[in-house]
Amino acid sequence: MRKTQTLIQLALFAGVLLFINILGNTFYNYYDLTEDKRFTLTDASVDLVENLNDVVYVKVLLEGEFGAGFKRLQNSVKELLDDYRALSSNIEYDFVNPLEGDIDEVRALQEKYAKSGILPVNLRELTSESKKEQLTYPYALIFFAGREIAVNLLENNVPGTNPEVVINNSVSLLEYKITAAIKKLRTIQKPVLLYTEGHGELLPLQTADLDGELIKTYDINRIDLSKVTQIDPKVDVLVVAKPTLPFSDRDNFKVDQFVMNGGRVLWLLDKVATSLDSMRVNGSHIPLPMELNLDRLLFKYGARVQPNLVLDLECTPIPLQTGVVGGKPQYELFPWYYFPRVASRSNHPIVKSIDRVNMFFANRIDTIETRKGNVRKEILLTTSDYSRFQRVPTNLSFEMLREDPDPKAFNKPHQPVAVLMEGNFPSEFENRIEDSMKEGLKEMNMEFKAISEPTRMIVVADGDLAISNYDRQTQKPLPLGLNPFDKYQYSNKQFLLNCVDYLHDNKGVIEARGKDVKLRLLNGVKAKDEKTFWQFINIGLPIVLLSIFGLGYNWLRRKRYGTPAS
Repeated sequence: MRKTQTLIQLALFAGVLLFINILGNTFYNYYDLTEDKRFTLTDASVDLVENLNDVVYVKVLLEGEFGAGFKRLQNSVKELLDDYRALSSNIEYDFVNPLEGDIDEVRALQEKYAKSGILPVNLRELTSESKKEQLTYPYALIFFAGREIAVNLLENNVPGTNPEVVINNSVSLLEYKITAAIKKLRTIQKPVLLYTEGHGELLPLQTADLDGELIKTYDINRIDLSKVTQIDPKVDVLVVAKPTLPFSDRDNFKVDQFVMNGGRVLWLLDKVATSLDSMRVNGSHIPLPMELNLDRLLFKYGARVQPNLVLDLECTPIPLQTGVVGGKPQYELFPWYYFPRVASRSNHPIVKSIDRVNMFFANRIDTIETRKGNVRKEILLTTSDYSRFQRVPTNLSFEMLREDPDPKAFNKPHQPVAVLMEGNFPSEFENRIEDSMKEGLKEMNMEFKAISEPTRMIVVADGDLAISNYDRQTQKPLPLGLNPFDKYQYSNKQFLLNCVDYLHDNKGVIEARGKDVKLRLLNGVKAKDEKTFWQFINIGLPIVLLSIFGLGYNWLRRKRYGTPAS
């Protein structure tokens, strides 16, 4: 009888466990009690996934045995996809190992991936006891409606960077990368991006690498403001890329009313006319301010690009001839303080976790309080602790490189070189609109607006950061941000792509870039010294306590229920 009751109890217990498991799989949910809310999806991600009308299949190339770092990345991807799948049955995924199988098949697959720009990384993971190396593909391939996009899951894998920081940044940006990729695949009609032309702006050849990435998401075109009566309000982003000739008042009016109607603008401006080529030809150069006739417009919006040059000890090098050997010129690299490597002191989604941006003869930006409207400003990029600015005109010469710089002279830290402005902007033409401008608006059945609808714009005090260097051997543009002298890939392209995406983004997908997963690093030396102690605390102590409890429990049972000795 007792045996039957025990079996019934066991069966009931197993049934309850099975029911709870089925219930848990059917009604998946969790409570995010973490301080940084790392497991909470943004509203934009939830809205996107819940409204999928077809299957999104994610093929993650992260199957295999990894160390703690990549295992964390692997688990984070799986947890994120589980969260997506809980929101929609149209999310499907698999983890695969692309390096597993027949040698010929693996080689063919690697060649196929390489043609698509999917390249493996040599994973080096160090522990206190060993060093492990292996090739791996930190990518996710996302398929939707017959289209495909590859997502690099590893962020800023730069040699010398702390691997734990790399993994942490990668985990922080997983939601943004995968959500943004799904959004791109779902977008049938591309948003419109227009470059202005007619004022000496950058040519298509100069922005070729940037455009090659933008065209995957945007419909790119160019517009000569002098040949149109207005900028179509349906344009999503307007880019003013390094003009060298002044804008007319009519052109400014067209841009102004585009902004007043909610248009978004990315300004890439040089306020000083100078170039390294001019210096090399003449040995020296006197840069002069450029009159673009944009000062009043930007001043009204809340920014002013100053006619000066920023210098920074954190800079990139240039080659200079130091002699001739065997009839061949000899070159050495020297730091060129006018080419700063700027970074961000902000945690804004545009600049979060990106590497440094290489600028060329950049200018300082001042932010100005607007009298009307409601404009919020965020400094996106600044120079380092050791920087200063130089007013023009001045004489630029390579002679300054003959002596070591005095750090005390670089005493103007954190010079702003890129700023985001958001809100309701006042019109620059409020009290000076001409009759011909009013007539033009009437013909288009439009009214003059003195205060804009809520909108955004970004001002960057350097137009050269968007220019791709050209490889004369391959006859192709080099990757944007690749410095040909120090062979380092700076984040110029990623910064500009983030700027455009943020300006266009109305549903807040890019807000996922702002998620901050705090990195709580262990003290490696202390962990190694106290390894045995903590192993005992976590493994030995529970056994000791359990043994003491068992012995005490048996002693009490014997004392209470044992037969007294006669």
